[in-house]
Amino acid sequence: MPQAFKVNPRQFWDERFGAEAYAYGTEPNDFLRQQAAHLPPGDALCLAEGEGRNAVHLASLGHRVTAQDLSPVGLQKAEKLAKSRGVAIHCACCDLQDFHPPENSTDLVVAIWMHLEPNLRAEVHRRAIRALRPGGLLLLEAYRPEQLELGTGGPPSIELLISPEQLKQELGGLELEILEATTRPINEGPYHQGMSAVVQALGRKSAATPGN
Repeated sequence: MPQAFKVNPRQFWDERFGAEAYAYGTEPNDFLRQQAAHLPPGDALCLAEGEGRNAVHLASLGHRVTAQDLSPVGLQKAEKLAKSRGVAIHCACCDLQDFHPPENSTDLVVAIWMHLEPNLRAEVHRRAIRALRPGGLLLLEAYRPEQLELGTGGPPSIELLISPEQLKQELGGLELEILEATTRPINEGPYHQGMSAVVQALGRKSAATPGN
């Protein structure tokens, strides 16, 4: 999700999530749904999770889920969605700049539409890899620079978009099982609609991956 704004980022997201309807729908991201179907339940961390649709889906599959987001309004809706689906999630309301998940603390890190300025993004990726236990997975989908021409969702600034080459470099501590640039239809609430240029990644932390 975009992170460069003329207004304060928390204010932006609080306003976007303030409507009764869910800005990006209540169903999980397609790539997450596909991959999660094959994963054993474990501890999961969802970064920039917004209104909780991906966290709630993982919880419904038996994962113990922490949903991180900047917006308390979004996380309140995440908890509401979880309750309506009969599952529980833990919410961590904080800025990603200040979020340091413990080393070797989770089996799965999910970053769906986590669009950050490049230096912070690289640091968040490093922290995510550190947080994974050996054998743990990082699952990610983000918009590529080509998305600017399509205009069907995502941030309006090219610096917040990421190419597969950049992503491969930033996820260098993982064995990439999937790294794919594709253009696919997305139907996620009113803000993500239509053909979209994305990169998808699934990386595994090996036993030999250093913690930093």
